[in-house]
Formats: sequence, structure tokens, C-alpha cells
Amino acid sequence: MKLISWNVNGLRACAGKGFMDFFREADADLFCLQETKLQAGQIDLDLPGYHQYWNYAEKKGYSGTAIFTKQEPLSVSYGIGVEEHDREGRVITLEFPDLYALTVYTPNSQDGLTRLDYRMRWEDDFLAYLKKLETRKPVVFCGDLNVAHREIDLKNPRSNRKNAGFTDEERAKFTALTEAGFLDTFRYFYPDLEGAYSWWSYRFHAREKNAGWRIDYFLVSECLKNRLQDALIYADVFGSDHCPVGLILE
Repeated sequence: MKLISWNVNGLRACAGKGFMDFFREADADLFCLQETKLQAGQIDLDLPGYHQYWNYAEKKGYSGTAIFTKQEPLSVSYGIGVEEHDREGRVITLEFPDLYALTVYTPNSQDGLTRLDYRMRWEDDFLAYLKKLETRKPVVFCGDLNVAHREIDLKNPRSNRKNAGFTDEERAKFTALTEAGFLDTFRYFYPDLEGAYSWWSYRFHAREKNAGWRIDYFLVSECLKNRLQDALIYADVFGSDHCPVGLILE
């Protein structure tokens, strides 16, 4: 089973920069998107063989998620059941016979950390949602989690210590995910690999210099560990300020 996740930072823009070329080449069983920045009817993707599921933010041109899957799910749900969060189109959950699969776009704490308090509430509520799902079936979730967990996960940890995406508070919430039994699949396979990033600023030729952050993830319930085959970062795929990431499950 091949799974792909990509923050496309505006699907209409990404569609004009080779999105479909990568989509066809990847031939994923499950293809998850974040930051689609769409409302219903604003794009028509012809994806033969895939079921499409979309979650739109109330605010136009903002946030939004999607999942395209070859296997029709048993059920689909949108959001996490908390109104404060669910207006922003950040989560889709698909139920399959043996697991739940989620795409998630975690709120950014913003410049000046103006949304850090909200982000902390989100983290607690999202983890509670995951654990509730896990009482029924194992969970695979992926997406832009808007945090670099460890210093190895970004090029310049020292200068970013108090910036959104690398605050002690955000990193602690990611640690809480791992302590709750969710594996960071990339670090499971490549615990010490440096220079592996999934997002680069559009400024200062950051991508050209590989001055990036690893903020896009696949995490899985620990009981799925024996099914893990590989975790991937498609750093050579352009079209967004993020690159796609992947997971191969037995």
C-alpha cells in the first residue's frame, strides 16, 4: 500500500506546475492533500480509478484538505467534532477494514506566535480524537503538522528556536504524540539522516541551498510497525513550497 501526502499550497496553482504529472507517476493507493485553498466547484480533477473526498474551509482561499483513494472507504468523516477547529477544513478521516487513514493540516502558530494558544488547544483535541479512533482500529495520519520536532529536522535550529514551527511548546506536543504511541515513520527508518526536509521558504533561495524544515509527516499507531516498509521524501518534486512525502505499508 503506497500513501502520499502533499501540502500543495493552493491546488489550482500547483495544478499548473505539474501536479498531475506527479500524481500519475506516483500511482499511490491513497493520495492526501493539505492547503488546497479551494471551495467546492473551483477545480475539476479527472482522476479515473479514485474516489475523491474534500473538506473546505469556510474562509475562501484558505486551508482545506482532500484525499483521493483507490479503495472505497467504509466511512468518511470531516473534522474532529470540535466546532472551533472544524470550520477550517483541516481533517478528513477514512475508515478502511483494517485501519483509519487521515489527512491533517495543523494550524500554524503565525508570526509573533499570535495563534500559539489556539494551536495548543488544537493539539490536545486532535490527540484526543486520534486516541478515540485507536480504540477501534489502528491509525495512519499524514500531513503538514507545522512543526520540526528535533534540531535535525531543520537547517537552522538555533536561530529559529522561538519561531512558529520550532517553539518548545509545539515540539513538546509532537513529543506527546510519540509518547501516546504514534511513530514518526521517517525517523523510524532514518533516525540520524540530516538534510531531509519537506518545506523551504520561497525567500533567500532556500530550496536551492536546501535550507529547509521537515514539517510533513506520516505517523502510525505502534501496532502497525511490522507493516512499515519505507518512508519517503520526494525532494525533487516541485510545484509547491512543500514537497510530497510518502509511506509504503505492507
